[in-house]
Amino acid sequence: MSKPDARDEARALLLACYDGVLSTQSVAMPGYPFGSVVPFCLDRAGQPVILIANIAQHHKNVLADPRVSLMVFDRAADDLQANGRLTLLADASRINDGLEDAAERYYRHFPEARGYHQTHGFEFWRLHLKRIRFIGGFGAIHWLEPAALTIDNPFSPEEEAGMVAHMNEDHVNAMQDYLRPLLGDAVNELTPTLAGVDAGGIHIKAGLRVYRVAFPAPVASAREVRAALVELAKRCRAS
Repeated sequence: MSKPDARDEARALLLACYDGVLSTQSVAMPGYPFGSVVPFCLDRAGQPVILIANIAQHHKNVLADPRVSLMVFDRAADDLQANGRLTLLADASRINDGLEDAAERYYRHFPEARGYHQTHGFEFWRLHLKRIRFIGGFGAIHWLEPAALTIDNPFSPEEEAGMVAHMNEDHVNAMQDYLRPLLGDAVNELTPTLAGVDAGGIHIKAGLRVYRVAFPAPVASAREVRAALVELAKRCRAS
């Protein structure tokens, strides 16, 4: 696998995943890594965002040492070792700048998280990628730099929120069509909602999962998003 192919496959995998194993440096057992399963989404700069409870062990750990790794992989794969996986080495930091935008993006991906703050203290943290280890299958092993995976979202928070509201209010059936190739007729029992839009595609929340639907080509404006969604609907209906 060439470096450009690895870059594209690694980015596609990152965009297709919405949870992973966060490893932190244990405070309780110094020298040992501590793994926790965490949901995540990407912020407007393509960096992973996680929500951490103040009482969580990994919260204590990142306060003491912000160096972490996040491993992501396709949970649905029959053979995990034969499929792609990513280990993201990163520095974790509590989000202050852009907190409202990051929180709203996260809540659209994980709406149940809105109520978490009522029971415990929670904080949003950003993982600033330092280096990425990508394994695309047997013998396909690459180290990648953050720039290979992080692509700025071309849409402002207001533009994205407008597109999200429009799709969720008027185009639920279209989103079912986008997911039909993945879910078959089971999608008829779900009410999907648009979670996010970026240059390469959309994330749709359906049931308990988040699904990635890629555009036929990259977009940079709301008009191009509309054209891409129309093209996606045509392709899905024809398949």
